Amino acid sequence: MEISGSINLIGYGLAVIGSGIGVGMIFASVIQGTARQPEARGAMMGTAWIGFAVVEALAILALAFSFVLPL
Repeated sequence: MEISGSINLIGYGLAVIGSGIGVGMIFASVIQGTARQPEARGAMMGTAWIGFAVVEALAILALAFSFVLPL
């Protein structure tokens, strides 16, 4: 049995699943925090957007590496 194709794309798929879970956890925490302390919503949203940007940047890096690195 021969497997042909790029295994890098499987790694990218796993990275996307991980980043989707990460983004979901970030915003779930913001929603829970806002429900507990509505007056702190502004501070939590700023931190959430920074976390969102970092998680998505890692997903974009995974996409770039999946095409650049030969395997």
